[in-house]
Amino acid sequence: METRPYVSWDLMSRFMIDVFKAYGVPEADAAICADVLLESDRRGIESHGCNRFKPIYLDRIKNGTLLPVTNCEIVKDTPTTVVMDAHNGMGMVASYKMMELLIEKAKIYGMAGGTIFNSTHYGIAGYWSTMAEKAGMIGITGTNARPSVAPTFGVEPMMGTNPLTFTMPTDEAFPFNFDCATSIVQNGKIEFYERSGKETPAGLVVTKDGNTMTDSGEILKEMRKGNCALLPIGGMGEETGGFKGYGFTTIVEILSAALAGGPHTKALTGKDADGNNDFYRLGHFFFVINPAFFMGEDTFRHTSGDILRTLRNSEKAPGAERIYTAGEKEWLAWQERKDKGVPVGETIQKELIQLRNELNLPYTFPFE
Repeated sequence: METRPYVSWDLMSRFMIDVFKAYGVPEADAAICADVLLESDRRGIESHGCNRFKPIYLDRIKNGTLLPVTNCEIVKDTPTTVVMDAHNGMGMVASYKMMELLIEKAKIYGMAGGTIFNSTHYGIAGYWSTMAEKAGMIGITGTNARPSVAPTFGVEPMMGTNPLTFTMPTDEAFPFNFDCATSIVQNGKIEFYERSGKETPAGLVVTKDGNTMTDSGEILKEMRKGNCALLPIGGMGEETGGFKGYGFTTIVEILSAALAGGPHTKALTGKDADGNNDFYRLGHFFFVINPAFFMGEDTFRHTSGDILRTLRNSEKAPGAERIYTAGEKEWLAWQERKDKGVPVGETIQKELIQLRNELNLPYTFPFE
């Protein structure tokens, strides 16, 4: 049962927008960024929501590794493709503009794809693929990130957690939304464990000597030093299928970097040659497919819905209450939270109050 206090969606949105503005983000861009972060909390994916507001975005603006004003430059544009340089601005703003362009192209030509380079953290990947789904289309996206995942049989962090995300329209109340990292666990989840005072489960992280770690704070510290790494989906070695997760992680790394000729792997540490803070220069890719150019949107929605219902109605394991399909738990989280607001833990409460006081903003939170 949820014991944390709730803050209304409207209050949290207005506060985040005002804080972003105070940090130099233009108001329209601030609204996009706040909505992306809050969408994570709406879906119950707290590793990418308010939990990351200050450390991933505000602190990076303050230390100069993220520019608050996003100058999106289209360096190549064809009827079905776009290549964009985000110039180290807000990755969420660049991604929003990219998806708007691709959806319009897919309306005309049936498919469209784009890539962004010199970007920064773009928030929850499913936000971008869901933009396509809301337009009745299929959305696919992925991004590279600072190196934290070891290749199979390796112990060195070489690639990011690199989500590979698909959202597809259905005839149900919620879409099929598969949004997850290609590592067993993502950095944001370990940050969430650390902020919640919890250990990271064993077997998710590998150390230089081939052992595992569970102290969440130590994992974050040692990962920055390159002394431990996350494991790809499937875990260590090949017997449990770790090579599959490794392969998917590599696919995302290639598509995120090679389509735009951007940096990759160890070049994404956010540090320069002397170890000083530097821009992350991340890459993202996006594809939009319009079912109207195949057998039609209605046919696609009905068939995809049929597939999901068939799966959920299949025989359950002993003791299991139900079978879920991707995106269903997130939709259920929204049904639970939409009238209550976002639950805010003690650490986030302190951050919100600190930001409010530092910026002299006229807000009072319900947990005060």
